[in-house]
Amino acid sequence: MAGENVVTVDVSELPLPRLTQIKQELDSQVELFGSSLQQLKLAQKKYGDSRDCVEQLQKMKQGNPTLVPLTDSMYVPGELDETKKVIIDIGTGYYVEKDLPDAIDYFKRKVKFVTTQIEKVQQIMKEKLIAREVVIETMEGKIQATLAQQATAAAKS
Repeated sequence: MAGENVVTVDVSELPLPRLTQIKQELDSQVELFGSSLQQLKLAQKKYGDSRDCVEQLQKMKQGNPTLVPLTDSMYVPGELDETKKVIIDIGTGYYVEKDLPDAIDYFKRKVKFVTTQIEKVQQIMKEKLIAREVVIETMEGKIQATLAQQATAAAKS
């Protein structure tokens, strides 16, 4: 991020309780990014499916029989009244009427945008996972060193 000061810290210098805290923060962030990734993938599929439906609609004619969804699992028979325009949900309760090529273009742009966001989140998540792995390895090393010191001290007594 522009203008942000980044401070790097050698994790091997940190005490075990601080490493534990950092690992917990990284676990939480990885979980959050994983959840965000799932939501983005659902949006990507929704926009792709919508584009596919509009492309299929281009092949249909007025009066063609179709099934109209009333709920996610209930449909009623109907006929196509309009095959040149669709009304699309653009978010937060707003709908826009578009002709079919414009609607297809809209959904293609949305898929592209969401795909870009997915790639960004995946990269951030990858970096968090690498940082988490470094912290875990450092913690394990410190625990092993502490156990070795205790064993040495016990052997001397």
